[in-house]
Amino acid sequence: MKSIRLTVLACAALGHFAAYSVARADEANTGNDGLFTLRGQATFVVQGTPGFPSSYDGPNSLTPHQRKETIDATLYLGARLWRGAEFWVNPELDQGFGLSNTLGAAGFPSAEAYKVGKKSPYFRLQRAFVRQTIDLGGEQSIVEGVANQFAGTQTANHIILTVGKFGVGDVFDTNRYAHDPRGDFLNWSVVDAGTFDYAADAWGYSSGIAAEWAQGAWTFRAGVFNLSKVPNGETLETGFNQRQIDGEIEHRHKIAGHEGAVRVTVFRNSGRFGRFDDALALAGQTNTPPDTALVRSRKSRAGLHLNVEQAVSDDIGIFVRAGYADGSVEPYDFTDIDRTVELGAAVAGRRWGRATDTVGVVAVVNGISNEHQRYLAAGGIGVLVGDGELSHPGTEQIAEIYYRFKPVKVADLTLDYQHIANPGYNRDRGPADVFAIRIHGQF
Repeated sequence: MKSIRLTVLACAALGHFAAYSVARADEANTGNDGLFTLRGQATFVVQGTPGFPSSYDGPNSLTPHQRKETIDATLYLGARLWRGAEFWVNPELDQGFGLSNTLGAAGFPSAEAYKVGKKSPYFRLQRAFVRQTIDLGGEQSIVEGVANQFAGTQTANHIILTVGKFGVGDVFDTNRYAHDPRGDFLNWSVVDAGTFDYAADAWGYSSGIAAEWAQGAWTFRAGVFNLSKVPNGETLETGFNQRQIDGEIEHRHKIAGHEGAVRVTVFRNSGRFGRFDDALALAGQTNTPPDTALVRSRKSRAGLHLNVEQAVSDDIGIFVRAGYADGSVEPYDFTDIDRTVELGAAVAGRRWGRATDTVGVVAVVNGISNEHQRYLAAGGIGVLVGDGELSHPGTEQIAEIYYRFKPVKVADLTLDYQHIANPGYNRDRGPADVFAIRIHGQF
């Protein structure tokens, strides 16, 4: 409790500085930043689940009757290097745990919870990268100054190169309504497509290079990133020996005057992975639970997904994601999802006199392959799930709704509720109801 209080005090100090800096931040966001800029955020999430049916559990099960907290505070330090070039570093203070130590549901209920939890506050350098923007002409627009982005201008046609340590999701699979656990939905499989097994360490970041080419209504993206040294690991590769290659095509459009976008993303992971059926065959010979770590060899795993966002009025936006990944090979750095589909909406509060507030609602269905089911049924353990058996498998079905109350520009309070049916694809457990409060401040 002492360490939590210390972290709360640190976040409160950051929030006080945010309030003190709001006038200056407003000025920076509407014009050109100077050679250097400083921004920051702090987020506190408390999440809990009451009792739910659980006739048995295993090493990776979501357990009832628990409450956990996470806290993070980040600084975004930026410097202009030369024309169109920016350098950013993001030192971050973290503390806390996800429910069941971030285990028990493939669509885990808090993307603010990392796979590594600690009682005491600790610092990490989450991002350190250079971004080069090359204008190619077309209509010029104002770029708002936000975290990891200088205020300025940009032409409609341009190239962006990003090199260093950053999140794959900073570039790929973005969605204006469902991509920010500090501001909209919390569930992992809503923030990103559940099947997008993106390269990342246990905190969600990787090292690599990404290129974006925007031309008219189209943007083409490609990137190569280091996977972690072992699946779900804390340490990244350094020479792309185990790597991910990503590609994405985006088309922007207007329907009845309202903006929308369609994105198709593909990935291919190359490294030492285990095949589920190979692990089951070895387990049959040794009369032990299957373990993909014992059968890993050089192979690849690929997947693709669709990501759609569409404003339907000035106050309402909808979004859809659907994805498929190779279910014969173990997921590597994200979570245990081979099939996914989601449908959601976000509504601004202008309709009830709260223009800065937002309500969001989404439904998600996650699934796994037959090979993956057999592996879990035999007692195998996945990235996040594994109840020791799986006699009655089913799809994992998630509903999430949140209300974000934003009384001032620099702070907001969110109430969040999630209903998870068949957590870990197990019809013998749950459904689990998960409640959360999120407090977020930024400058």
